Amino acid sequence: MIDKMYDGIIFDLDGTMWDTRKPICEAWNIILEKHPQIQRDTIVENDLNACMGLPMYDIAARLFPDEKEEVRNALMDELCAFENDYLAERGGILYPELADTLYALGRKYPLYIVSNCQDGYIESFLTAHLMSDFFKDTECWGRTFLSKGESNRILMERNDLKNPVYVGDTAGDAKSAKDAGIDFIYAAYGFGEVSEDRYVAAVDSFSELKCILL
Repeated sequence: MIDKMYDGIIFDLDGTMWDTRKPICEAWNIILEKHPQIQRDTIVENDLNACMGLPMYDIAARLFPDEKEEVRNALMDELCAFENDYLAERGGILYPELADTLYALGRKYPLYIVSNCQDGYIESFLTAHLMSDFFKDTECWGRTFLSKGESNRILMERNDLKNPVYVGDTAGDAKSAKDAGIDFIYAAYGFGEVSEDRYVAAVDSFSELKCILL
């Protein structure tokens, strides 16, 4: 158990609360079939692994390096808009005991989400899996167009948070917590690798958060 008093928990989304690589690939390939001028192979889950946690236009640069910036960014806007609707209808893979753990944590802490995703993506998660009641507020790159650390700060200021803790699975998440001046808990079951000196605790499953925060 962490011997600190937090006034809220901020969660990352991908690799922390759900895994959407399969439905994202499905959605994006549907759109790419409409753009035969885009020269690349079918997108598979492994293509997304190195992109998890990056802002969407950075992902576009990695996946479509041969396209002009304005072309690949416009394409990414189209992919993400379709993806949002696709995920809202079909959902993703939730990590085990997600709802039960959020319910338990929510009895002690206000809960939040900050993600590097496009606008509407968090809402797809909340809609598909009926999660809206668990979270007090959310923020994302698609609204702020700022670093994740700055998005953390914006959410903290808006909710008068003085000492929240951030839960995420990548080195970028750890950096965003450091940039916002808050503690970081590493979701080691997720997509990324984080060095031990960058987190106050690590969990091997989402449900373990109850053990260290309650």
